[in-house]
Amino acid sequence: MISILILTRNEERDLPGCLDSVAWCDDVHVFDSLSTDRTVQIARERGAHVSERPFDNYAAQRNAALKTLPFRHPWLFILDADERIPAEMTPALQAFVQSAPPGTDAARLRRRDFLFGRWLKHCQMSPFYIRLVRLGKVHYEREINEVLKVDGQVVDLPGHFDHFPFSKGVEHWFAKHNQYSSMEARELMKTRMGEYPLSLKTALFGRDFNERRYHQKELFYRMPFRPLVKFLYLYGLRRGFLDGRAGFSYATMASIYEYMISVKVTELRLAAAEARTAVSPVR
Repeated sequence: MISILILTRNEERDLPGCLDSVAWCDDVHVFDSLSTDRTVQIARERGAHVSERPFDNYAAQRNAALKTLPFRHPWLFILDADERIPAEMTPALQAFVQSAPPGTDAARLRRRDFLFGRWLKHCQMSPFYIRLVRLGKVHYEREINEVLKVDGQVVDLPGHFDHFPFSKGVEHWFAKHNQYSSMEARELMKTRMGEYPLSLKTALFGRDFNERRYHQKELFYRMPFRPLVKFLYLYGLRRGFLDGRAGFSYATMASIYEYMISVKVTELRLAAAEARTAVSPVR
């Protein structure tokens, strides 16, 4: 009743655990971005269907998988290699897809992030994610921190799935977010140049959760002292201090990530101004 899609790039460490968590599924697809480690070998040894495509951006990669892979079932659960579906969630997922009414095209679940072996119960910025979708009814937009657009209704399911973003170590997390911050800065420049207009109305009153969250994020990116605001929000307002050392560490790293984006946007803005000056006619 449900197919599985796992997107990978050099995931030999995390992929076995992810595959173990979906062993109940008879249609598991690994969509790989030309890994250079044993990711593809592990997937094939475990019986998964493997397809490969050069990576260009996150939305394009996910859309390519949705459009080109021969999924067996009409419903699809989308995972990253460092995520797991707990065994107790399987019956609930199966029951949902069997009884989902017409017009319901996706389901949103809580994701539990872990750091130092502890669930970041309070410190997560946005713990709800759409991962169970009806094929042909969804697509992704935006190159980084992509937004999933759903044709029909989205329902919330009880339960959770688990995420281990630090499974490869803090150094890997920072390296990955260095790349993310560069992509995010470029996306922000597009927004400020009018390619993706910001809507205050949508940010405050939009009916679609993901679209509303996207515009809220764009508003946040224009806020002064954003890194400090991010830390105070996660650690204070969301009570990240209740998550102990893990909460303080995560709130600090999240604020550093915001500062990386801010610095890179400034760099891009100055470079754009210099380029305009260089091509301006001399009077």
